[in-house]
Amino acid sequence: MTEKPDRTLIVMPTYNERENLPQIVPLVLSQDPSIHVLIVDDNSPDGTGELADTMAAENERIHVIHRPGKQGLGTAYIAGFSWALERDYEYIFEMDSDFSHNPDHIPQFLEAAREYDLVLGSRYLKGVTVINWPMSRLLLSFFANKYARVITGLPFTDTTGGFKCYRRKVLEEIDLDRITSEGYSFQIETTFRAWRKGFKIGELKIIFTDRNEGTSKMSGKIIREAVWKVWWLRLLRIVRKL
Repeated sequence: MTEKPDRTLIVMPTYNERENLPQIVPLVLSQDPSIHVLIVDDNSPDGTGELADTMAAENERIHVIHRPGKQGLGTAYIAGFSWALERDYEYIFEMDSDFSHNPDHIPQFLEAAREYDLVLGSRYLKGVTVINWPMSRLLLSFFANKYARVITGLPFTDTTGGFKCYRRKVLEEIDLDRITSEGYSFQIETTFRAWRKGFKIGELKIIFTDRNEGTSKMSGKIIREAVWKVWWLRLLRIVRKL
């Protein structure tokens, strides 16, 4: 009897991604028949949520969560992770819906996840693998990673990336209810909590390409939160040692 493969859920937060969604989701699903997609839409004004419902009605591997308004990336992922943990998914991904994350990398993540509890997609492993970003954005990301690594002690090349694969047990143990971060700091905090719990974390080199359609969700608020949040994580580490 053939063993049933572990199910995989790709969590994709959306806000005004109507142009990208019908293109990216079929590519994600084509990577493996065990893959499902969960779209977490924050009441997009462009009708992304309604389009997601139509797609879900046509394919049982597509699921949708609707939220009443724009509540941020971090809380969208928390909602998606909680949904996944209520069901029998073994591998749970974070992934953007704007083609900045290439679906072709998904099988590589799943292969690495046989060895690691958390796999981080890295833009800075063995060089810089970022396409079409302006130099200002690239420098901001590069030095934000340096800053986060120095302050928190995280030994990884890309702590702010949003293409990640968790084994179920990681999300069950890192206490999702205590995570309040958004943007850069959400990615740092989730990795930090998994690292401090002693989970085995690996990095996978990915090609990151700037979005095809729509506009970036980056804001000054997200940057400011990341600046102080890493100090909070450092303090947390010190207190726990004491």
